[in-house]
Amino acid sequence: MTSVPTAATSATPTTGEVPGEAAALARQGRFPTDFLWGAATASYQIEGAVAEDGRTPSIWDTFSHTPGKTENGDTGDVAVDHYHRSAEDVALMARLGLGTYRFSVSWSRVQPTGRGPAERRGLDFYRRLTDDLLARGIRPMVTLYHWDLPQELEDAGGWPERETAYRFAEYAALVGEALGDRVELFTTLNEPWCSAFLGYGSGVHAPGRTDPVDALRAAHHLNLAHGLGAQALRSSVPAGRTPKIAVSLNPSAVRARTAAPEDEDARRRIDALANRVFTGPMLHGAYPEDLLADTARLTDWSFVQDGDARTACQPLDLLGINYYAPAIVSGGRVDGPRDDGHGASAHSPWPAADDITFHQAQGERTAMGWGVDPTGLYDLLTKYAAEAPGVPLLVTENGAAYPDAPDAQGRFHDPDRIRYLHGHLSAVLDAIRDGADVRGYYLWSLLDNFEWSYGYGKRFGAVHVDYDTQVRTPRSSAHWYARAARDGVLPPADFRPEPDAG
Repeated sequence: MTSVPTAATSATPTTGEVPGEAAALARQGRFPTDFLWGAATASYQIEGAVAEDGRTPSIWDTFSHTPGKTENGDTGDVAVDHYHRSAEDVALMARLGLGTYRFSVSWSRVQPTGRGPAERRGLDFYRRLTDDLLARGIRPMVTLYHWDLPQELEDAGGWPERETAYRFAEYAALVGEALGDRVELFTTLNEPWCSAFLGYGSGVHAPGRTDPVDALRAAHHLNLAHGLGAQALRSSVPAGRTPKIAVSLNPSAVRARTAAPEDEDARRRIDALANRVFTGPMLHGAYPEDLLADTARLTDWSFVQDGDARTACQPLDLLGINYYAPAIVSGGRVDGPRDDGHGASAHSPWPAADDITFHQAQGERTAMGWGVDPTGLYDLLTKYAAEAPGVPLLVTENGAAYPDAPDAQGRFHDPDRIRYLHGHLSAVLDAIRDGADVRGYYLWSLLDNFEWSYGYGKRFGAVHVDYDTQVRTPRSSAHWYARAARDGVLPPADFRPEPDAG
């Protein structure tokens, strides 16, 4: 199970300037000239059309239609109707000057039963979307899995079952065959921690199960799926094409509340559960020994077969980092709700860690209740630059939800989000200055959307969406971001667009 670590590296950079030149520009407050300025979305959060053109239910369809699972009983049935408005949305991206767009493919739209042949109509939608992006000079980045497992696979056991990893590889091959002639950048999984530990541990995400051993089993099979999926992508794309493979993790910037030994040990244990459970196999071909010891009272990890961790350790061309807020922990249990920022549940997403307490940082918070701390992003970028030398980094998600309302002219000015973006992109610049090979940044999110169990009550979009009319209105932050992308320099944090900005 714990094979000798093997570093995963990329032989050739995918984009961007050599790190020394990038660092020199960063010291001048400038981003590399070919830095990727993008935005990201996820299929179930924006597409709607859940029963059209052969699509079948995913676990999020089932979960959101289960009473009490989402705020106000909201579902993604319509979402922001991107399935019918994709051309409009691509035109909006072009007006905002985006150079790249990260979107996810709905597995149950492409392979309705989670096995067998592809649904042509589903693939055709993603072909059209990709072609529209390329025609506008926008580089597509395709995420294969952003949490919407076909319900039939969940009925067969879901991610705690090994077979699901093999079904994912089959699905990855279908997408590679269909889009590999026009897409270069692929992400296998988005935030597998959430899929495993929120979906099968705390139950606040689909499918809503609450078994800590199943959560660990799911984490392993997601690692295996990543490796098998990367292999399938590389073997399935058309001859002469070389896909660039990434995975988008949401590593936690874990900090001990004090220097006390019990707090430092809490930091180590949560680092293992939040981060090294994935980076161990994916980057080094082995699970951390301390993770296995910490969770030994729950499982002997016999679901890990010989060679699995090596399979998970496929060469990465890019490592995606999603970041929102740090985690502050201490040893010892404190009575009251768990304040880890991952939703309210009587069940913990942290197996064998019930004696650890989570604390939120003091100071400004977003509408999600998350602390605003750009230093956590800097810490993660420099950490993984050192841990995986030779693997370029992407910030594949970063953003914030804030409440806002239109002014008398119907404009949406969001100074809090602008300050948030200014602070976090400044942290990216600092990381590049200090030697991290960061190739791009994807704002979460392009559009307001269905925010999982929070329904439509939390708005992350640079573009406001009126959910009744589906009218899209760029907020001030969208114009701020467009100027940053155009100039390669961050506009001031107190930026306000001209009144006639459209």
